[in-house]
Amino acid sequence: MTSAGGQVASGSWETAIALRGMALLKPDLPRYLLAPEVAVLLSFIHDERQRMLFATLWNTGARITEALNITPEDIELDGPRPCMRLRTLKQRSRGPGRPGKDEKIARVVPLLDDAYVRDLRRYLATFRPGRRRPLFSSTRKTAWTWLRQAEERAEAQGICFAISPLSPKTFRHSYAMHLFFNHVPPKVVQTCMGHERYESTEVYLKVFALDVAPQLGIRFTLDPSDFAGLLTRK
Repeated sequence: MTSAGGQVASGSWETAIALRGMALLKPDLPRYLLAPEVAVLLSFIHDERQRMLFATLWNTGARITEALNITPEDIELDGPRPCMRLRTLKQRSRGPGRPGKDEKIARVVPLLDDAYVRDLRRYLATFRPGRRRPLFSSTRKTAWTWLRQAEERAEAQGICFAISPLSPKTFRHSYAMHLFFNHVPPKVVQTCMGHERYESTEVYLKVFALDVAPQLGIRFTLDPSDFAGLLTRK
């Protein structure tokens, strides 16, 4: 549920799970995982390169094509505000030169989780990719395969996720919802997601509209004996 300032009250995980169950009944709403579910899913990705790719999707809301083109040159880990630049397809294909006045070619996303920043430092120190070489040597198809393998390993342990099959876009939707659960204003989420139109961000807020009635304590069942006198003709 959103407050007057555009923030979202998180509540308990049980409530969040129930809300997500309602959202899954509407095919036009995003299909997302909650943070505990993402943590469990990532634990079934054993290869460090693979795990860091999906951890990056989770921590940045990147599209898979954007994540596969991240280079060390796009990462800033020094100083008090770690961040990552995500380059759009437009920027990758346009070549050198200054962008046009209205040409949006990249966005900068803050890296908010200290544990992820530490893992990213370790990843860069271990694999040492060239400054302008992609961090993750993969294709979109291969990334889908890695994710499906992780899902199968989880299923073998009796763990099933509310959404199946999972896709790289699941992490993007989950990132947006996680920001809202943590009271990030909608306009900030719009910037982090790289949405040109606010309507694309607003679709996530529609999930919380499903929780309005319980928050307000609305009742439809009343005791007729309390009100029959109001309807009796004198």
